Formats: sequence, structure tokens, C-alpha cells
Amino acid sequence: MTRIGSPDAYYRRAKSQGYVARSVFKLQEMDRRYGLLRPGQAVLDLGCHPGSWLQYASQRVGPSGRLVGVDLQLPGVGLPPGASFIQADLLGLTPAEVQAQTGIKAFDLVLSDVAPRTTGVKDRDCAASLELSQAALDMALALLKPGGTFLAKVFFGPGVEDLIRQVKGAFKLGKGHKPEASRSASKEIYILGKGRKPAPPGASL
Repeated sequence: MTRIGSPDAYYRRAKSQGYVARSVFKLQEMDRRYGLLRPGQAVLDLGCHPGSWLQYASQRVGPSGRLVGVDLQLPGVGLPPGASFIQADLLGLTPAEVQAQTGIKAFDLVLSDVAPRTTGVKDRDCAASLELSQAALDMALALLKPGGTFLAKVFFGPGVEDLIRQVKGAFKLGKGHKPEASRSASKEIYILGKGRKPAPPGASL
């Protein structure tokens, strides 16, 4: 069995194709399955370090697209064309700050591959992951255009079913998905919301 963190076929494939991390193949699979990325989109990538999702998204949105990466750590690759970076903690970042720093008022797609620093204590790690994923959803609900898409990683545990229910309520399609490129021992799943419903009249972002 491949140990978590050890090189595997996806890792070697990523390096051979010039991607900085194997996680690119999770996004690639979900993009092919659910049609996430298109030319000209404005995309917010939360937890973008080390940068493989930015690399892939840049190819898909093309020169007319806009990419914004957010992370505490700088990307491990040079920013692709049309991309900018905000160095910040997701838990302290507001939608208004994203808009002010990028000049983008609304996004077509919000991605989140953010993960907490794990402790090895399952309940603690799941709770920290849930907090980050909830923050990502709150950011998406504030910044997505009507019809927009949300995709976020979360460690499965208590509270995740409620998060999925929130997504189902705010999007025309809401579901959980585990990509083939996820390691078999990993507890991560991805929550997808497609078709952002218009905010109710009088709702504040």
C-alpha cells in the first residue's frame, strides 16, 4: 500500500507533465466530469499552495480568464498569465477584501483545496477542516455570480452532512464526490455546488 505522502503514479505523472503537485489530477477529473472550467472565467482558488490547481485552471480559462489564488504560503510556481495572489488566512479574509485587492466583483467559480495543519487526532483535524470549508462556502456565497460553481475539499466527519445540505440549498446541484486521484487512505471528499441560486431579495452579501 502506498503511504500517505509517498510518491505514487499520480505524483510521478504530475512531475513528468510539469505540475507542481499530484492534486492537479483531482481537479482535472472533476472538471471533465462536471464541466467546471471554461475560457474567460473569473476563478477564485482558495488554499492554492503549491499551485497545481492554478496551473491547470490557467490552461482552461485561457488568456481572457482571471485567476486569484489565496493562501498563507506563496505558490511554489510562478503565477500563470492572468493570475494574481493574495497572501492571507482564509479564516480572516473577507469578500470585500478580495474584491478590493483584485477589482473583481463576482466570480464564475470558487475552488477550495485548503486543508488544516493536521495533528493526527481525527476529530480535531476533521473539525478544523470543516471550519475552513465553511469559510470557503461563505466566501463563495458572497462572491459567486448567479449560476456559478463551488468546489471544496473537506475531511469527512461530523458536520459535513450539514455542509452538503447548505450547498444543496444554495445551488441547483449539490453533492459529495471522491476523486480517483485521492489516496485510498485519505478521508477527504469534495463538495460540489453547481448553479448558484440568486440570493433572496434583501439578503446581504
